[in-house]
Amino acid sequence: MDHFTIVTDQLEITRRFYVDLLGLRVGPRPDFPVPGLWLYVRDQPVLHVIEVRKMPFPRRGVLDHMAFSATDLMKTLALLHHQQVAFRIIRSPGTRIWQVFFRDPNEVEVELDFAPNEEPPADWKNLASR
Repeated sequence: MDHFTIVTDQLEITRRFYVDLLGLRVGPRPDFPVPGLWLYVRDQPVLHVIEVRKMPFPRRGVLDHMAFSATDLMKTLALLHHQQVAFRIIRSPGTRIWQVFFRDPNEVEVELDFAPNEEPPADWKNLASR
């Protein structure tokens, strides 16, 4: 996989969400004739964001969610809570990876995957139903 592309009529809110909450960074983007931005993880532009005046109706595509590897589960949950982002947390069967799911400002589901040895909140099972 090279990248995901999303469209938004909320470019600045979307930028802040992915930069401030997930730690992606804005980087170089070709001079396309439409506004937007490319968000990077290290040197890879993993999320292309295209600004539209009005969201398409009906919505295009069947993207279910996008997933990122992440670290520091407790800090991430605190940040989500502080930003009032509703989330759910599960422990993946078999791998025991911690998975946190939430929606971006455009209603795209985002998954963050944390190592099995990260310490969860004591009440993590109650957080799974959010």
